[in-house]
Amino acid sequence: MAKRRTHLRAVKVDEKSREDYRDKIRRHKMSAVYRFLLVLAALLILVGIVYIQYKNHVYTSYDLIDSQSFDRVTGSEIMPLGENILTYSHDGAHCTNAKGQVLWNQTFEMQNILTATCEDVVAFADYNGRAIYVLDSTKKICEITTSMPIRSIAVAGNGRVAVAVADTAVTWIYIYDPDGKKAYEVKTTMGQSGYPVDFSLSPNGELLGLVCMYTDAGVVKSQIAFHNFGAVGSNMSDYRVSADTYPDTLIPYIEFINGNTAIAVGEDRMLVYKGDQKPVLKTQYLIEDEIQGVYHNEEYIGIMLHSDQMDKQHKLDVYSANKDNKVGSVYFNLKYDDIFFTEEYLVVYNNMECLMQTYGGKNKFEGDFLTSADLLMPIGKGKSFKYILVSGDSINTIQLN
Repeated sequence: MAKRRTHLRAVKVDEKSREDYRDKIRRHKMSAVYRFLLVLAALLILVGIVYIQYKNHVYTSYDLIDSQSFDRVTGSEIMPLGENILTYSHDGAHCTNAKGQVLWNQTFEMQNILTATCEDVVAFADYNGRAIYVLDSTKKICEITTSMPIRSIAVAGNGRVAVAVADTAVTWIYIYDPDGKKAYEVKTTMGQSGYPVDFSLSPNGELLGLVCMYTDAGVVKSQIAFHNFGAVGSNMSDYRVSADTYPDTLIPYIEFINGNTAIAVGEDRMLVYKGDQKPVLKTQYLIEDEIQGVYHNEEYIGIMLHSDQMDKQHKLDVYSANKDNKVGSVYFNLKYDDIFFTEEYLVVYNNMECLMQTYGGKNKFEGDFLTSADLLMPIGKGKSFKYILVSGDSINTIQLN
């Protein structure tokens, strides 16, 4: 019996030892977990501090990182073309990269130049002329010759071109593929659809947004129609897949701002259409004040209005296309040559001054350029606060600090 009790005590001791061992393992694992959580919490706090400092940082100057010589024709126009620089005049155009290297030259003779851009593609034509030149940031895509006088043009990111040409009683919208061949046509007449005021191609060239104006019983009306040149619109008359009429208002502006969003701006409203096959009206903003200008990127839309504040000259109402809401209003006194948007802030500038402000209304930079700025464009999406600044004879890369 004594031996059995001794055996039972030994078994209990072994079980207790194993339980103690398991407790030690659990405590060790929990200690490791706690250490990991403490390190993670410290890292999160550090990241939070850095992010808050980044969000609240106000830039006061900039450093010149690089400068390249730039030969610009006197009187030429200048604009971004993708990440490169496009200049053009009545005698031709050329595209230059940030290093000052000329990517292409295109000569032409035009009196009243029509230009259209989408992403890194540009099209040139002469009002009442018959030639269209289509190029991207690296090469010439095609040259198109029309049979009738050109009135206006639009271009897609893939090189497809829409051109309005005038006939006696009909205005045709011809659609040309990147190889220069006519692929589709849309007929407009004053008696039916009205006179085309403006039109735009989607970036992939499959959709055409068209605004026509006409009178009905003495009332001016605007019609916004969308034409689909893919499978969805193949069995529709004139490839038209949707249309809306707006009585007693003139809508002179329509533009695709991304692959499935188009905006139309009239005398008293902004309309946001969405859909990659059959765009429909998503949001309508009624605007009481006179519209002075429209600015946009793929996400944000800015409507320039007369300021309603005595100490500010300009008011820019900013809208988000993706969130379908008004982001807010920006007030400023700066006389502006151009306005552009980045992911987190907007930029207003002229040839000597610049204002950068977040969509929450916080200034990120306000100051003077050290050299005259003919063009300012962000590198990337603008998060690095690095820019290309083009002056009369140089291309400068600058970094805010």
